[in-house]
Amino acid sequence: MLTQRGLLIYPEEVGPYWRDLLLDPGLNLVGIHPAGGVDAARSLERLLEFVQTPPFWDFAHRLTRAGFSLEYEMHAMSWLVPRDLLAARPDWFRMNRQGERVNDFNLCPSNPDALAVLGRRAAELASHLPGSSNRFFFWLDDVKDAACHCPRCRHLTPSDQALILTNQMLRGVRTMNPAAKMSYLAYQDTLPVPVNVTPDSGVFLEFAPIGRDSSRPIGDPGCPQNAREAAPIDALLSFFGKEDSQVLEYWIDNSRFCNWRRPLKRLNLDLAVLHADVRFCLEKGFSAATSFACFLGEDYANEFGPPPVQAYARALSQND
Repeated sequence: MLTQRGLLIYPEEVGPYWRDLLLDPGLNLVGIHPAGGVDAARSLERLLEFVQTPPFWDFAHRLTRAGFSLEYEMHAMSWLVPRDLLAARPDWFRMNRQGERVNDFNLCPSNPDALAVLGRRAAELASHLPGSSNRFFFWLDDVKDAACHCPRCRHLTPSDQALILTNQMLRGVRTMNPAAKMSYLAYQDTLPVPVNVTPDSGVFLEFAPIGRDSSRPIGDPGCPQNAREAAPIDALLSFFGKEDSQVLEYWIDNSRFCNWRRPLKRLNLDLAVLHADVRFCLEKGFSAATSFACFLGEDYANEFGPPPVQAYARALSQND
């Protein structure tokens, strides 16, 4: 059985509704996921304000008392190294393919000053996130083709660059929490195994196959999309190890099925695909599985009835 079984929800959906849905036998992990995109830094700021409020404290206390791990998963780069520093320190930011320093996405992973700021800010961010887990998920920006192409970085693959930043964030967080661990998000351009960089002890794999076809099992060799997404799994698990390895899926991510915009649609959970995917995860040796569960808040329940959280929890609890 997967040792950790959970889902991710938006901060604005935190409250009694999700608390009661989560207190279902089978789940033991909840992740709070502020929205990414161009508003990622502002979303993160709003989260940091919200976690200081009584409604959040009540939600967190009741779930942790019930045995849940509480974690936070977010695209954090624009908060960790603020984009308005470009004018003063352009060398901190990535060089695009045209040779220009730009503050659109991520940063330059070969710049020691930028890395120092990244580590300090990662420690600061971790210190403001009340949780019951030593695992941290500070992801790169949610976009493809966002690597640095400066002379010192151009030999590094996108996965190499992501791992440099992940290692640095872990080092920073460990200055205030020596037991901390940090996820390497294998996602889009960072699905391939890093080539020129090795993970620090405490970096673990998080595999997120956003390019998959959710109507077919992830292990279906007859589905080109899923075969492509699943191809690096064995190499990734060999490189990072299976300890703490986690699949971040889209099984009940209604925001994805709604193309990340309203109006809401009814979520049609394909239990056959879900069960096949969980078996695949177990066979590969993943220790945890979770799914985005966005656009399933009270407004969804009012229109379509309760989301299929119980069926989802039962599927994740299967043994084979």
